[in-house]
Amino acid sequence: MIEERSATMTSNFAAPDIADVLASSRLNRALIAVLRIGVALLWIQNVSWKDPPAFGEGPSPSGLYQFTRYAVEYPVLPPYSWLVEHLVLPNFAFFGWTVLLVESALGAFLLIGLATRFWALVGIAQTVAIALSVLNAPNEWVWSYLLMLLAHVALFATAAGRYAGLDGLLRPGWQASQSTVTRLLVKAS
Repeated sequence: MIEERSATMTSNFAAPDIADVLASSRLNRALIAVLRIGVALLWIQNVSWKDPPAFGEGPSPSGLYQFTRYAVEYPVLPPYSWLVEHLVLPNFAFFGWTVLLVESALGAFLLIGLATRFWALVGIAQTVAIALSVLNAPNEWVWSYLLMLLAHVALFATAAGRYAGLDGLLRPGWQASQSTVTRLLVKAS
């Protein structure tokens, strides 16, 4: 009997959905959208100095190649340094194109607010990879990577694409559909 009462009380006091709480204020929705767009612009601007096809690889390393080499020159996590030295640097053209495409997509999808939770997770992973490459390099500000990480966590937690983004427009249709793709999109939004 006590267990039944406890279960009933717990179900009566369920926490509201975070999206419902955030949606209660126009200012909250606007600030979440501003954060999402600001982070998107950060990634878009960050892509501008990644110059294909060499990406800074050559006799006088620069750009993406130089920053990637920092993982070996100023190691943060030895296994990651080993991976960069033995896998990434020898295959740098593939790596450079992958980084360019991932960061371009990250900026674009966050900008339009489509599959924002998924892209926030990609942003978290990319931020960790960047931090593991440059955190111990000279003149790097550790807090910049922590702030990038926290911004992506906030985008994920608030489902930021639902505010002035395509997730907000398309999600009701996705929820009404039973297809596998739309169920994945609901989770990604």
